[in-house]
Amino acid sequence: MNDKQIDAVLGLSGPERVQHFAKVVTDREEAWGLYGDGWASSATDEGATAFPIWPARDYAQLCGVEEWATYSPRAISLDDLMDRLIPMLREQSADVAVFQTPSGCGVTMTPDEVHAMLASELERY
Repeated sequence: MNDKQIDAVLGLSGPERVQHFAKVVTDREEAWGLYGDGWASSATDEGATAFPIWPARDYAQLCGVEEWATYSPRAISLDDLMDRLIPMLREQSADVAVFQTPSGCGVTMTPDEVHAMLASELERY
């Protein structure tokens, strides 16, 4: 990806970034998180835990600053996301911060919403 492509996608609205996320993750069969001494996490406006996730390494890496400066992008296979991570987040009552930007904007979704969105996108294949 070049800088122009990255900037264009980062300039999308939250819902548009979520749609982009679903299409890219299902197409490439992987998502990206930030990993250090464990996975990075963030907090929602209500103080709940959220697992940040991106559609590509480049976006995750751009967010690896400040409290996440020691974290590195790590791929998560679509199978692991759907079959392991989402159920674990559901059990922990954690949300998913879909496609945060370097400015901190992201769309908070429940694990079930993310699962349904990805399953729906997979049906198109």
